Amino acid sequence: KVQLHFRPKTVNFLEVGKKQPALDVLYDVIKSKKHRTWQKIHEPIMLKYLELCVDLRKSHLAKEGLYQYKNICQQVNIKSLEDVVRAYLKLAEEKTETAKEESQQMVLDIEDLDNIQTPESVLLSAVSGEDTQDRTDRLLLTPWVKFLWESYRQCLDLLRNNSKVERLYHDIAQQAFKFCLLYTRKAEFRKLCDNLRMHLGQIQRHHNQSTAINLNNPESQSMHLETRLVQLDSAISMELWQEAFKAVEDIHGLFALSKKPPKPQLMANYYNKVSTVFWKSGNALFHACTLHRLYHLSREMRKNLTQEEMQRMSTRVLLATLSIPITPERTDIARLLDMDGIIVEKHRRLATLLGLQAPPTRQSLINDMVRFNLLQYVVPEVKELYNWLEVDFHPLKLCGRVTKVLNWVRDQAEKEMDLQQYVPHLQNNTILRLLQQVAQIYQSIEFSRLASLVPFVDAFQLERSIVDAARHCDLQVRIDHTSRTLSFGSDLNYSTKEDSPVGPFLQNMPSEQIRNQLTAMSSSLAKAIQIIKPVSILQEREEQRQQAIAAYLKNARKEHQRILARRQTIEERKERLESLNIQREKEELEQREAEMQKVRKAEEERLRQEAKEREKERIMQEHEQIKKKTVRERLEQIKKTELGAKAFKDIDIEDLEELDPDFIMAKQVEQLEKEKKELQERLKNQEKKIDYFERAKRLEEIPLIKKAYEEQRIKDMELWELQEEERISNMKVEREKALEHKQRMSRMLEDKEKFLSKITAARSFIYEEKLKQFEERLVEERKKRLEERKKQRKEDRRNAYYRQKEEEAQRILEEQMKKEREERELLEQQQREEEEREYQERLRKLEEQERKQRARQQEIEERERRREEERRMPEDNRHGKVCPGVSLDCMIGRCGWREREKAREESWGPPRDIRGRDQDERDEDRDDVDRFRERRPPREETNSGWRRGGTDDASSWRESRRERDDFERDDRRGDRDRDRDRRDMRERRDDREQRAPPREHDDCMHNFRCFGMRVHPHAAPLFFLLM
Repeated sequence: KVQLHFRPKTVNFLEVGKKQPALDVLYDVIKSKKHRTWQKIHEPIMLKYLELCVDLRKSHLAKEGLYQYKNICQQVNIKSLEDVVRAYLKLAEEKTETAKEESQQMVLDIEDLDNIQTPESVLLSAVSGEDTQDRTDRLLLTPWVKFLWESYRQCLDLLRNNSKVERLYHDIAQQAFKFCLLYTRKAEFRKLCDNLRMHLGQIQRHHNQSTAINLNNPESQSMHLETRLVQLDSAISMELWQEAFKAVEDIHGLFALSKKPPKPQLMANYYNKVSTVFWKSGNALFHACTLHRLYHLSREMRKNLTQEEMQRMSTRVLLATLSIPITPERTDIARLLDMDGIIVEKHRRLATLLGLQAPPTRQSLINDMVRFNLLQYVVPEVKELYNWLEVDFHPLKLCGRVTKVLNWVRDQAEKEMDLQQYVPHLQNNTILRLLQQVAQIYQSIEFSRLASLVPFVDAFQLERSIVDAARHCDLQVRIDHTSRTLSFGSDLNYSTKEDSPVGPFLQNMPSEQIRNQLTAMSSSLAKAIQIIKPVSILQEREEQRQQAIAAYLKNARKEHQRILARRQTIEERKERLESLNIQREKEELEQREAEMQKVRKAEEERLRQEAKEREKERIMQEHEQIKKKTVRERLEQIKKTELGAKAFKDIDIEDLEELDPDFIMAKQVEQLEKEKKELQERLKNQEKKIDYFERAKRLEEIPLIKKAYEEQRIKDMELWELQEEERISNMKVEREKALEHKQRMSRMLEDKEKFLSKITAARSFIYEEKLKQFEERLVEERKKRLEERKKQRKEDRRNAYYRQKEEEAQRILEEQMKKEREERELLEQQQREEEEREYQERLRKLEEQERKQRARQQEIEERERRREEERRMPEDNRHGKVCPGVSLDCMIGRCGWREREKAREESWGPPRDIRGRDQDERDEDRDDVDRFRERRPPREETNSGWRRGGTDDASSWRESRRERDDFERDDRRGDRDRDRDRRDMRERRDDREQRAPPREHDDCMHNFRCFGMRVHPHAAPLFFLLM
């Protein structure tokens, strides 16, 4: 359906050469809502549409069509979009190349393609004589170059932040950089760099979109780095150093985003480009630092590095390092504004671009070069340059040696072009080293002598270097132009900076010696004190050490606890941070989901808005068609007139349809103006004829004017000669008068000499008198001061003696107090040991008593057990008699079991004195406790409270009291246990007696008792078995 819809109309329009209507038909097909699902026929339609856009140079229509096609095929076939975009750019490049071949203008002189017609260019074209070829070049090449630039920019905006066409995006960006290089478009290059930087920022902000680019992906990072390196290379080729530096910052930002280290080849290319940028910006320090990084990277990563490449790289690193200015040049305005902080921040920022923790210095780079033994790979012709400039002290031969190296570098211009740029900087550093070394040897030197030591510069450049050294290097030098000499170190009050440049050193300047005089004297006095009083110093140090040890022992446990608490606090903080991280991740996830929901809503809103805009565009197109129809009818009416036929004879009817009615009226007015201008041209031609006549007259006047000039010159010469003769005669007369005055005044010379001698003699007598009085006063004052100084020394010695005596007495007192304190501590320790022994002895006695009491209790229990057994045996059985109260019937077996049980209870009852014996045993136990209490030492009542006799320690009495209470408590507990055991035994016995025994057992037992046999109740079963 799509093919049937567009093909007949488009083909018909193209066959008659009407490309604009064909483009409109294809545009309607692409914009139609009916064809939003991608099909194979869409791709040829889009290619034909873009071809017509290129032919008609309609970049805005191409942009709209590409955006529509992107919406159609993005979810179905993204490869089709890539093919269409590549074909579109290829057509634009071919058209631009064709226009370039037809035009003789290879480089456009237009500043900005987005603003071709500026007011300045219009005025310049009006007053300049522009030929036909220049006009043709501008009309042919400029529109196509502008169209190609717009095509690149539109395609980059179309494909930004889309992971599906990321490779195509970077290819187009690199093609755009080549376009800027080919046509030298600096303004467009800056805009392109800004657009790429803006696209990267949008990627970081809108990373939640479905098709967004993930910068953590290594493939995406490599493509971005590749594009930025092409940008850096293009900026260096076009000498846009500011854009190059921005590209370096972009590359470093991409390095920071990457989790993996970049490839060594990429880093080597990066360091090479950055070194060029630093050198062009005049920063020799970071240029050399970058070459150092490149050298180390090559040595570590390149396994196939040849000896020749190693020599070339090390030679360049050496020359670049030695070319760094010895002192950073600072302008006067920088010193006045105090820009040190800004410079330090700038260096820190540049160091970050190279992956350094701190900014480098010239000395640090030289130390690294020596530490890594880089000099062994340098070519022999340059190898000794380091020793001559940084180590050896030989000012007379320094410049001659360096000149040989510089000549060798100049001879290598064809092979090593990069080394030529270091020659001027090496010359400046050589001059500065020469001045520093000469200043340490000579106090003054002739300027011609110094110039002979520096053969490679002239006198003016040498003088300028001396002035710069005095300003920036803190070099004490003065130039005396009258005697043509240089003076070094003449100012003793001069103070050099602490960070003065290092280098070959022989001796300090006089001002530095004066400056360090107090420091040297302090060091000498400290050594003298150590020699005079070594014992007191050692004693003081020992006391300080003992104090430190005591402080440590005092606070060791506390510090240990504090460290343990800190460890626990750290663990708790880690757990808290982990919980916070989990909570934050959860919140971020919720926030991300909310943002996705917002993005979906925004997308739906955008689709609705686009539908509204499409409907509005459809209505506007209908209005445009009606307007075109009205314009066409009016044009036909105008073309029927004579003036309209002239005005629109070269314009096609299709172009007229696009024109505005106001423009048509303006065209008519323009035709009238054109006729008016033709009339003015005829008048100008007449004026030119008059100008030619005036020019002819002036040509005739020229010989006459020259002749009059020659005559006047001869007259002026004669007048000057006459005036010169008069001046000479006047000067001769004045000289004769001056000689007469001299002879007249010479007669007074003798009188003048006498007058002067008289005044001198009078004043010399007065001077001698005053000098004599001054000497007398000086002698008196000297005696007076010597006497006062003698008295002061006596007073000082007496004070020192008294102070020493006081210190000795104080020391003896402190030693005595220390001895007393030690003795007191010893007595206290012995007393504590004695108390501890007494306590142990008491404890042993108490344990012995407890053991004896336990044995006594066991003996009592055993005695009680035996008594219990004896009590159970009836007295009658023991003597062989019948129990009283047993009848004859019981003896012969005729009585019942109740009678027998009653008789048995009466005969086997407990003894009546058993309770009395238990009470006696308890009384004996209480008597033992009372005897223990009597053996306790008596207590003494003091002012501070009750104390135990024989010791002053209250805690000992408390411990004894506690032990006694424990003993009594154990005693009471033992009584309760014994009572409980007796009670249990009685209950068991009663229980056995209450149980009814078998009849046969009772009868037998009764018979045994009746016959006078003694049988224990527990032995009854044995008797039954025997029976």
